[in-house]
Formats: sequence, structure tokens, C-alpha cells
Amino acid sequence: MTNSSSNITNNQAITPELIEAHGLKPDEYQRILGLIGREPSYTELGIFSAMWNEHCSYKSSKKWLRTLPTTGPRVIQGPGENAGVVDIGDGDCIVFKMESHNHPSYIEPYQGAATGVGGILRDVFTMGARPVAAMNALRFGEPSHPKTRHLVSGVVSGVGGYGNAFGVPTVGGEVNFDKRYNDNILVNAFAAGLAKTDAIFYSKAEGVGLPVVYLGAKTGRDGVGGATMASAEFDETIEEKRPTVQVGDPFTEKCLLEACLELMASGAVIAIQDMGAAGLTCSAVEMGAKGDLGIELILDHVPVREENMTAYEMMLSESQERMLMVLKPEKAEEAEAIFVKWGLDFAIVGKTTDDLRFRVIHQGVEVANLPIKELGDEAPEYDRPWKEPGRHAPLSLASVPEVEDYADALLKLVGSADQSSRRWVYEQFDTIIQGNSLQIPGGDAGVIRVDGHETKALAFSSDVTPRYCEADPFEGGKQAVAECWRNLTAVGAEPLASTDNLNFGNPEKPEVMGQLVKAIEGIGEACRTLGFPIVSGNVSLYNETNGQAILPTPTIAGVGLIPDWKQMAKIGGMQDGDVLILLGGDGTHLGQSIYLRDLFDRADGPPPSVDLAIEKRNGDFVRSAIRNGQVTACHDLSDGGLALAVAEMAIKSGKGASIELGEGARHALMFGEDQARYVVSTSAETANLLALNAEGSGIPFRILGTVGGTELNFGDACKVSVDALKASYEGWFPNYMNGVEAAE
Repeated sequence: MTNSSSNITNNQAITPELIEAHGLKPDEYQRILGLIGREPSYTELGIFSAMWNEHCSYKSSKKWLRTLPTTGPRVIQGPGENAGVVDIGDGDCIVFKMESHNHPSYIEPYQGAATGVGGILRDVFTMGARPVAAMNALRFGEPSHPKTRHLVSGVVSGVGGYGNAFGVPTVGGEVNFDKRYNDNILVNAFAAGLAKTDAIFYSKAEGVGLPVVYLGAKTGRDGVGGATMASAEFDETIEEKRPTVQVGDPFTEKCLLEACLELMASGAVIAIQDMGAAGLTCSAVEMGAKGDLGIELILDHVPVREENMTAYEMMLSESQERMLMVLKPEKAEEAEAIFVKWGLDFAIVGKTTDDLRFRVIHQGVEVANLPIKELGDEAPEYDRPWKEPGRHAPLSLASVPEVEDYADALLKLVGSADQSSRRWVYEQFDTIIQGNSLQIPGGDAGVIRVDGHETKALAFSSDVTPRYCEADPFEGGKQAVAECWRNLTAVGAEPLASTDNLNFGNPEKPEVMGQLVKAIEGIGEACRTLGFPIVSGNVSLYNETNGQAILPTPTIAGVGLIPDWKQMAKIGGMQDGDVLILLGGDGTHLGQSIYLRDLFDRADGPPPSVDLAIEKRNGDFVRSAIRNGQVTACHDLSDGGLALAVAEMAIKSGKGASIELGEGARHALMFGEDQARYVVSTSAETANLLALNAEGSGIPFRILGTVGGTELNFGDACKVSVDALKASYEGWFPNYMNGVEAAE
């Protein structure tokens, strides 16, 4: 393309079809005309499209996100920056966030997942933190769907390929299957990093006439329009969207990390922003708008790897491994030398101004001149109509059939697509790089040592139960928070704060908007009661294909602090002769359970209710018992209730146990999914003390039995060998990925 054709492109007529192709509604385009008093250029239309799409502006969710608790005694930075920041003492802080890369990962699973990991890592080290842990929450279609195996393989390879090469341990995550994700998978990536509390970097530009500097890799045409694509439903034209998927290079990102941290230590950085969704546009506008400054960009100075790129392509490219910075002018030479040393581009591409305008110049022509605040802070905000979700009628236990063979049922559930071991997945990830991992995936939470401290450790977990959220979004939102909080507690960690990744369908449909509203209400109530504020997050809407929405999936990831990792609990710590104790009461609830779903193909009744006061009371007791050295193993109860929790503890420890089920409906006692419950093992010497302490604290408890032997024996209900459980548990995933039909 010649220079003249680039300008012709910028002068392209703005038609209703072009406006629609940019994801802008007619009334939004009228708002643009009112703001700028004229018709936008083609480049300006692209800029508005990037800044006002759902993925960047949160225009459908802003109203409700404001209701979430975001502050607390340890919170240094809440939502609004690249990542949240929480104080962990001794002058250190943990910087973390979770983000989605759903649409790109369905179109091109390897690069979609890889660049999702790359993007979340940049969000963390942009703040001045060195990444120390990663997680991923992955949701795929039903195993029998023709694309599922291909997508699992590509996404897992992409996550591992990027994270392993970059050098960050993957310490936890989730993998689930459901037909509602057949045509719209979810890839939610989490990263956390350590920084000093007095050395955190922000994206707010300050000072007039200062250089705006481009850092990192060169700009190409990959990912042009990616943010707009991520804010639309899929249909049969999905393959045409492949060019909107970015391409990642983890080795360049590793160099970018080291260069940025060195640059930050030099004192040269005033403000810094990752180039993520909408690339150069979003990063420049956000930096200027936050600082009440204008920005002028000269695109001719932007390092490019392709010839004859238009202004539109350069502004909307989502090429990876790039940063934008406002620099102290006297440090320019020193800063450039750092980036040259690391083999990265360093280019002054503009300056800050005092006129609150966003000006873009290409080949001597001003291709954009827009009001920066209206672009950044004042995108459209909608109070979309929403419909109160319907509720399931109560489910009586008498209407739920018992299985004929409980041993067979237990083997089926531990060897099912959703409940089986994820070893096939996490063994493709480097879980111990950096040398600080204390617990790797497969338990309740991943745990790492805090570098430089003898005893301090951090725990990480990610949770949501989408079938609960569909049946009752309010209770489902509460339960996602409660389960994440429980998983951190189950290793002995004090839950500090959380990040959310809200994945839903089309918010223009009142029933979908109702799911989002009620889930946020539930999340907010749980976070307030449990002292577990949301400090960062991401909203991913329009997860639909041909009108079929995903299950509502508000993923919650959390961080917890362990003062002394020597008093940490593990799921597989049971010893022969230990006593097993159930804390929190017997199972009574089978509504929306996996017992119903996976054994009877039913989705009846409401999900289990979440009493947050009881959650807090029971969790605080369990954490105290772990820290007092009274617990040899601990596991929270969730999917599959008591039977699956004890089975997983037996599999992980290689020990059998004899369990007394107690009084009540046998299927509910074994598989009920009542909340606020844990199973702990303790030595015979401390069992009575633990039971007395529970009684004194008002915690319902029951001594289940003792650890020993090679079988798991549930009284007169069933008896099954630990070896058989382990074979079923470990077999499903490798069999499925190897195409063994029985796995389906």
C-alpha cells in the first residue's frame, strides 16, 4: 500500500455498514458525532470502536461492578489499574489479576491461550512486580464434541508453551467440560507477582511535554480488531476472525520483563502501561485520561515489522510484548541503553500535552484529533434491562433415587470428565520453576514460598460452579467466593483478597443481564462478609454462538497468606491410625449435585445455599486448627460431597479408611453438596482435643472413622479399594486425549 492509499483509507466514507462492522450501535455513532461535532475519519472510527467496545469499556457492567467491595486493611490498589495490589507485610506486596482470552482461544487455541498468559503476565510486571505464580481456569465443551479434544490439546499446549518458556510456575487452576461451552470455550488466565510496597508503578501520566516511549517488540498486523471481536457473538463466519488473534513470543516477553524491572529501578519511569486489548490506542488514551493530560503520537516513529502499515492498523494492532511509558527526559539515554542491551525496541513516539486531546499523526497528516477524556473515562455506560432469574422448586430427598451400587457410583464419579485427575494437564506446565513451589496443582490450593523469607508463603486458588450459577446466580456467586475462600483456608492460609473473571452471554438479553446482576450481588455479599475484597478483574460478555450462551461462569481467584509454611495442610497428608473428622455437619442437599447430573442426567432443584456467617466461623476454626499443628490433612467439601472428598484424600495419600456415615439419607450423606464443610485428619492423640475445641466453638462435627488399610469403606454403603479409585481417577484424561472411546 502506498502512502497516498493510506490517506485514502483514512478518508474512507463512513457508512452504516462500516459502523456496524466496528461494533458500534447507531445511537453510539450519533454520540460520537455529538462529541466531536463532525464525521470521524476511518482511523478515528477504529479508535472509538476499540475504546467503546464491551471488552475495553465495561459499558454494560460498570454500574454493577461499582457495588463490589474493593477496599480493606491490606489493599494498596484496587480495580482501575493493570492489577490489584495487596500488602503481605515486611515491605512486600502481592500484585495479581485474572483476565479472559475466550474468543481468541476458540478460534486459534494455541496462540489464543498463549497470548492470554502473556497478557496477564504483562499486567503484573507493568506494576513493577516479578511474576511468581500463574493459574488458569479452562472450560471446554462436552468430551464427545468433535472439536473438544483439539481445543483442549491446543489450549493446554499454549498455556504451557508460553508460561514454561517465560519461567513462571503454574500452581493451580480448573478444567471443566459442559456442552454449553461447545462453541465458546473459556480461557481465564491468572498471574501474581511480588513487589516492594514502595516501588509500585502506575499508568497515570503526569507532566506536560514529556516523552511518550514505545517499548518491546515491533508492531505488526496481528490482532487488528481483536478487542472488537471479543465483544461480539460468534456465528458461522467464525473462521474469518482468525486474523484477529495475536501471536506471542515468550522469550521476547522474558526480556521485556527484565528490561522493564531494570528500567523501573533506574528511576526513569513516570507512568507505564501494558499494550493489551486495542494496543497502542487503549494504552495511550488510558495513560493520558487518568492524568488529565493530552497525548500526541507520531506513528512514523513506531517500530513496525511489516511494510506500509496504515494508521488504522497501527493504532488497533494487538501485537504482543509491547509497553508504553511516560519517561523522565533526562533519563532517556540511560533508558534506551537498557532496552538496546536486552535486544528490544525503544522509540520516543510522542509527548504529553495540556490540551486534553488525543492527536495521532501519520506521514505528516493528522489522522485523529479526539477528546481524550470522553474516549477513556466517559465511554457509554448502560443500565441494561434485566430480568430476575427464575428459581428451581425445592427438591425433596425422597424424589432423588438411590443408586443400586454405591461403589460403582463412586468409581464413576472419580473417573468422570469433571472430577478426574487433571495430571495430564498440569504435567505439561512447569509447576516448580523458581524453586519456591510448596504445593503444586492437584490439591485445594497452590502454595509458594515468599522469596527472601524463611517461613512466609502464599496460597492461590480459582473456583466457580457454573451449574449453581445458572440455577441461582445469586447463590452461585456467593458459592464461588466461598469455595475459593475455603480452598485457601484448607491449606492454612488467611484469605487476603480476590480477583474476578465474569464470563457471561449477551448482556442485551434481559435474562443474561439478570444472571450477571444477581451473580455480582452474590459475589459482593460474600466478599464483604468474608473480608475478601475484589482488587482487580475482568468482564467477558457476548460469550454466545448462534444465540446459545455459555453457562454463567463468574470465576473467582484468590490469594492467601501463610505465616509459617511448616504448619501448612495438604490434601494427601493422612497417616495410618489418624482419625478423620467431618467439620460442618452432614450432607443433606442433592439439588444441582454431580450425583444427580452425572449418574441420573438430571439438573433439578436449587443449588446448596451458602450461609456466609457459618462459612466464616467454620473456616476460621479450621485455619486455627491447622496452624496449631492439630491437622495432618485437610480437604474442603464441594462437588460430590463427603464421598468424593474422602476418596481424593485416600488417593492422594495412598491410604484407606473406614467411615461411619451416620444417620440420614445415605445418598445425601455420601454425595450431598452442603457448603461450609471440611474433612480433616488428625492423630489419635489430638482427635479428642480437636473435637472438644469444635464443640466449644459451636462447630458441628462428627468423628468419621480411622485411616488405614487399602480400602475405603463407607459402612454398609460400599467398599472400594484405593487402587481401583486411583486407576479410575487417573485414567480418564489420558484415555480421553489418546482417543480411548470408553473415556467418553
